[in-house]
Amino acid sequence: MDVNKILKSNKPLALESKTIIHLMLVHQSISEKTTEALKPFDVSIQQFNVLRILKGQNGKAANLSTLNERMVSKMSNTTRLVDKLILKDFVKRTVCEENRRKIEIFITKKGKEELLKMSNAMLAMEKELLKDVNTEDLITLNKLLDKLNTDK
Repeated sequence: MDVNKILKSNKPLALESKTIIHLMLVHQSISEKTTEALKPFDVSIQQFNVLRILKGQNGKAANLSTLNERMVSKMSNTTRLVDKLILKDFVKRTVCEENRRKIEIFITKKGKEELLKMSNAMLAMEKELLKDVNTEDLITLNKLLDKLNTDK
């Protein structure tokens, strides 16, 4: 990916600026490919993330704050995401019997079945996206990205 070519600029960019712009362009491309992979299932990237979190609960209930804490992209509209998944019968929401103020969220059987299909589509997209990158490069890339962690 030639950043200057994409930006249609002949002016040289500072290496730091070029790096950040490059990361933003890669992020955008990955987001578009992820959205495309999930399109047949009529779910967003965030809804897919909620389903994966709920499946990872192994049958235990989750609540909205658990989902918010574990989301890849933190957002305040988790309630709306869950509501949309309920309409699709991918998750169910119940009131906790011990604490009536607590809402418990579970993935449904249908949600697990659809998540498996979604995960397969995502795996295929990831393999295609990374087909020209070897394991050693991926390890190096992850080490470099760890250095860029902005949540330190």
